[in-house]
Amino acid sequence: MEQSQTQAMHLQQVLSPQMQQSLQILQAPLMDLRLMVARELAENPVLEEEASPLNVSLEVENPEEEGPEPTWDFSAPRQSLPTKEEIERHQFMLDSLTRPPTLAESLQEQIRLLPLDEKDQKIAEFIVGNLNDEGFLEAKIEEIAYLAQVTPLEAEQVLEKIQQNVEPAGLAARNLRECLLLQLQRKGKGNSLEAVIVRKFLPELARKRYSEIAKELRVSTEQVQHAAKNISQLDPNPGRNFQSNADIIVIPEVIVEQDGDDFLVRINDESFPILRIREEYNEMLGNGATLTKETRDYIREKLRNGKAFLNAIEQRKQTILEIAQVIVRRQFDFFRYGAAHLRPMTMSSVAEEIGVHETTVSRAVSGKYMQTPQGIFEMKYFFTSGYVTGSGDAISNESVRKAIVDLIEREDPAHPYSDEQIVKLLAEQEIKIARRTVAKYRDQLGILPSHLRKK
Repeated sequence: MEQSQTQAMHLQQVLSPQMQQSLQILQAPLMDLRLMVARELAENPVLEEEASPLNVSLEVENPEEEGPEPTWDFSAPRQSLPTKEEIERHQFMLDSLTRPPTLAESLQEQIRLLPLDEKDQKIAEFIVGNLNDEGFLEAKIEEIAYLAQVTPLEAEQVLEKIQQNVEPAGLAARNLRECLLLQLQRKGKGNSLEAVIVRKFLPELARKRYSEIAKELRVSTEQVQHAAKNISQLDPNPGRNFQSNADIIVIPEVIVEQDGDDFLVRINDESFPILRIREEYNEMLGNGATLTKETRDYIREKLRNGKAFLNAIEQRKQTILEIAQVIVRRQFDFFRYGAAHLRPMTMSSVAEEIGVHETTVSRAVSGKYMQTPQGIFEMKYFFTSGYVTGSGDAISNESVRKAIVDLIEREDPAHPYSDEQIVKLLAEQEIKIARRTVAKYRDQLGILPSHLRKK
């Protein structure tokens, strides 16, 4: 063996700090964005806060009618920046509130203690940012790699470190099977009968087909039953341990209001600080004031950073508003009549319409809520696949689930509908789906099988 040096050229896409900040601002929910704004105000003296919210609204008319182009109003009165002491007092009050840590806060604290370099810490932050409330990783590993500008293998390695070290065990799993296996491995049972059953016979385990499992594994039924009891003691939703029992206050990002036969869509800026650049700093650079080179360079850097921050916030608002406009137009019947009229819609189709990448839509709607005449919904709610009815109309998965709920709510408790009967009843409504699909949706809705619903 011998050592040698070689030269090679390759192309690699690297996100600038401004682009990374823009992505973080786009993905941040409103409460997190407020903290980012407060931090930026405290660190950048060229920024100040205006008094009242920016009024950004867009009217969406009935898609069957033609109407004028949307109008934008960017007017807002001005107000001086609160003092540093006021910001510190406000932050001290927020920090003094007693509450349990959120899932993201707990994981971020644990990740800081792991032996990760700067690049791996960045990957870990994207992984944590894509966990749902149950603690499962929603994004694909290729998406994480794209966001962090690394290879899928590097992202996978960081994910494994997180899965093997954070508490509680099972967090950052990609599905239920992986979640349970992670917990078994943490207990030293990675090669146990329980692990084999979870790895190969999870559907049969859910249906309590112990004799079939025993026959396949050539063990006794009693052994399978004992293993099933151990598996039942695992936590299928480890992230729920961080959810507070108190009511969660949701602040909608978008407000949709009915205006005659149309709907008015606007960004909710009422409780969000609006920022601007302090004019005196521009004047200091422009009027030839006597400044040292160090001071001039400092002001220019802060102005550049401040403008980039404002542009990122404005781009975030515009992106969310454009997505909301498309949602309202495509789901017009939902906003008029309710969930039964929700239509299939994918993020890729919305991304194509507004001219952005699908991952941009995914980040923009993550953790964002929309206030509508039908109630408050997470923006992700409107993205769903679906089916085509016998009459040729497209209906969403959510509409099918609602139809199943309606049937079960009207059934005779003494003679509840079997999954096969539900299939036939849905077919009468021109909704043709398989029995296993009914069973899957019923499980997702937390509805028991017919023999357990019988009273």
